Amino acid sequence: MSTLEAKIEALLAVSPRPLDIKKLAELVGSSKDEVRQAVAALSDRLREAGSGVAVVRVDDEVRMGSSPETTETVKAFIKDETTGELTRPQLETLTVIAYRGPVSKAELEQIRGVNCTMILRNLMMRGLIDERAEGGVAQYSASMEFMSFLGARSVAELPDYETLRRDKRIEDILELANKQEPV
Repeated sequence: MSTLEAKIEALLAVSPRPLDIKKLAELVGSSKDEVRQAVAALSDRLREAGSGVAVVRVDDEVRMGSSPETTETVKAFIKDETTGELTRPQLETLTVIAYRGPVSKAELEQIRGVNCTMILRNLMMRGLIDERAEGGVAQYSASMEFMSFLGARSVAELPDYETLRRDKRIEDILELANKQEPV
């Protein structure tokens, strides 16, 4: 496997959403044609190895998904994950999104102090949050389904909304995060 394939595989594995070829090319420092070739090679390698994961490509968008051979196992897992109770970290993340949204993944992680990739993916699968790109950055907010479930017409109807939305400690954390240089 080439280094380019490995980089693409790693990015696809951690991304909560599909990545387009152009973005992958920017991230790995290669041309779009080189990325297309590496994506095809990665897809072939995973298929030939009988891997449980596969590269899913629609037009120029690429993501990792389950292989067709694992469909039933994955369906059972997803059903369990999307119907069971929310974990404490999921509830914390959902609360931050509801009260602070729209909020970026970086802001969420700064507030919570941990990686939120899998939690965001799970909350999106459950239909509790929406993702929108604003200025090229994914922003998360409470979904209509979540608000309907709560019986609220807007986030402003959430308990203590104004007090919690303007919490000084959260403002300080976000201000500090915005001053730091990106890694």
